[in-house]
Amino acid sequence: QVQLVESGGGLVQAGGSLRLSCAASGNIFSSNAMGWYRQAPGKQRELVGFITNGHTNYADSVKGRFTISRDNAKNTVYLQMNSLKPEDTAVYYCNVRRVEEVGIKDYWGQGTQVTVSS
Repeated sequence: QVQLVESGGGLVQAGGSLRLSCAASGNIFSSNAMGWYRQAPGKQRELVGFITNGHTNYADSVKGRFTISRDNAKNTVYLQMNSLKPEDTAVYYCNVRRVEEVGIKDYWGQGTQVTVSS
């Protein structure tokens, strides 16, 4: 089993920065993807980005502004968000994806609110 605990959300003005953290317990390997999704009110959950084996991928909407990093020794993934915009307002969820005997399984954090004021 994997448990994820997020921290770092809050209220920030447009143009500001926030850093989210997600600490994972359980067997996490560098080959397991760790990443972030977000869900704004009335919208579907969408991928923000992920990191696996040191490689990162980002949604077009956050490229150049958000950076995902990972400390494998601490089983922790970070989301550094710069130049925040009001449209970045959402609940942000940490995600770990593992290949298990039964197939691919996703684990989710509890979510942390990010609010960007204009």
